[in-house]
Amino acid sequence: MRREKAPDGCFAAAKPSPMTAAQTPLRNIAIIAHVDHGKTTLVDEMLRQSGAVRAGSEMAERAMDSNAIERERGITILAKCTSVLWEKGARPVRINIVDTPGHADFGGEVERILSMVDGCLLLIDAAEGPMPQTKFVLSKALALGLKPIVVLNKVDRPNADPDEALNAAFDLFAALGASDEQLDFPILYASGRDGWAARDLDAPHTDLSALFETVVAHVPPPPIEAGAASAPFCMLATTLEADPYLGRILTGRIVSGVARPGVTMKALRRDGAEVERARITKVLAFRGLKRQPIEEAFPGDIVAIAGFQSASVADTLCDVGATEALPAQPIDPPTLSVTISANDSPLAGREGDKVQSRVIRERLFRQAEGDVAIRVSDTASGDAYEVAGRGELQLGVLIENLRREGFELAVSRPRVVTRTDEDGTVLEPIEEVVIDVDDEYTGVVIEKLSARKAELVEMKPSGGGKAKLVMHAPARALIGYHGEFLTDTRGTGVMNRSYLKHAPYKGKLEGRRNGVLISTGDGEAVPYALWNIEERGVLFIGPGEKVYQGMIIGENAKDDDLDVNPLKGKQLTNIRAAGKDEAVRLTPPRRLSLEQAIAYIDEDELVEVTPKSIRLRKKELLPHMRKKRAKDRD
Repeated sequence: MRREKAPDGCFAAAKPSPMTAAQTPLRNIAIIAHVDHGKTTLVDEMLRQSGAVRAGSEMAERAMDSNAIERERGITILAKCTSVLWEKGARPVRINIVDTPGHADFGGEVERILSMVDGCLLLIDAAEGPMPQTKFVLSKALALGLKPIVVLNKVDRPNADPDEALNAAFDLFAALGASDEQLDFPILYASGRDGWAARDLDAPHTDLSALFETVVAHVPPPPIEAGAASAPFCMLATTLEADPYLGRILTGRIVSGVARPGVTMKALRRDGAEVERARITKVLAFRGLKRQPIEEAFPGDIVAIAGFQSASVADTLCDVGATEALPAQPIDPPTLSVTISANDSPLAGREGDKVQSRVIRERLFRQAEGDVAIRVSDTASGDAYEVAGRGELQLGVLIENLRREGFELAVSRPRVVTRTDEDGTVLEPIEEVVIDVDDEYTGVVIEKLSARKAELVEMKPSGGGKAKLVMHAPARALIGYHGEFLTDTRGTGVMNRSYLKHAPYKGKLEGRRNGVLISTGDGEAVPYALWNIEERGVLFIGPGEKVYQGMIIGENAKDDDLDVNPLKGKQLTNIRAAGKDEAVRLTPPRRLSLEQAIAYIDEDELVEVTPKSIRLRKKELLPHMRKKRAKDRD
């Protein structure tokens, strides 16, 4: 489809045309898939076999997952660009590759990236088949008119069934309304870990040549208007990152014009309002694992530009004479929110160096600028901020990043983001939950989720004594459920979630069944006191840890909250000696991770997050204030 040149001289869209002799032919692709289907591992092998990484040189496993949290958790959080030069054809072709996240919580990254590529590799695990996030990313790709190349990965797994996975993939394409051209997708069989791909399972398993050749043959070159290189510059900013030396770096695909350092450009918002004018300091191209400065970049290439101070994601970077912005992709709304405020506990300011509300506000709004799936707003109190995102994992990663940067925060229990339709009906987000579980645990899983207002949509055997359940559940019902799910299934169950729709509010859910143990004093916990408290429930702290009045130190065995004194030492007499304390043997405390703590707390509680500690506390530290607030709620 061709769009005419906009009045301002920018090209809003374009038709393919031959490259100029000076330019290397380009292919822009994204790798999309469900979490853990092998995207990042495949990119590692593409870098090695294309020569982007010198033979014999060391390269970290999952090299694209460069973020510390990505490496720790083994997941991709941020979309990243790289490029390889495939030189085994008649003419070398540069392939720009974007590695995208697989978790639904980071779907905003996927949506933005797909708008700047011309094709995609859809990876499907040959054993698991299409999963919830496969459906999500594929629907976005098909809506943009992309024609995916299906790669059945991990075909060497013992329980792999490529034929069944392929049939399920075809059914998914049809269910999502794919066109005839999109349904006629190329198929590759691969093992990303072993570094081979083939058009047929019986073909030799040597290298990834078949994959590169299929990309070059089936992915169209970037759509470039005739004369686009001489037209005014225009580019839609797709991702944003901060560099300590270069400042804000905006990445996107050039629609028209040539990008050169030293040229003055401007940024326009979606409505055409001017954001700022700036002089371009660097134009950076992706070459293997490096980002190299170049003197000029042509239409169709994916580059990063430095020099702007205020421009953000979805802004149009363009020539100073341009007046109209490029259209930007609409983003699915957030489904979950938490309130973040400055830490005001008695232990505030002892472990972090960023403790003021003003500094926290500035950092949160900066995060929202670069992450379109995050929404930050001020609250009525003025010193707390509501942060809305796609799920517990995304919000947990954001808070984890903040604590590593030296922030001290108080975080509320997550709440779902509701809407109101024209009739005044309150709508809440519903998620599709796909569960693979042993047959013996299906009963307890269905029972637990049904109690949380979930509806069973489908249940079928998946072979090997396992069953596949598909349920539709309110997003708020799944807060904190994952840990309980793993306990119920003895760690063998696999649960995947994705946003489905907003539907009428399903009513009140049962809250946490157990009360908590609350400290009555400030100081360091004493072993003898904790030994006596253990019979009341499960402890969250160990001896010698700092506590304060109103801090939650454990879970009560009963359903009500209980005030306890963790500071009470043994009274010494001539008969009872201090040495007797050595006989105290405490059960190791239950340590909650950040996500577990946020999901565990109730409406009247907070999680205190510092660079070194995660503590639970009541919003009101004094007992009489807690009683007063409880009466007000009643």
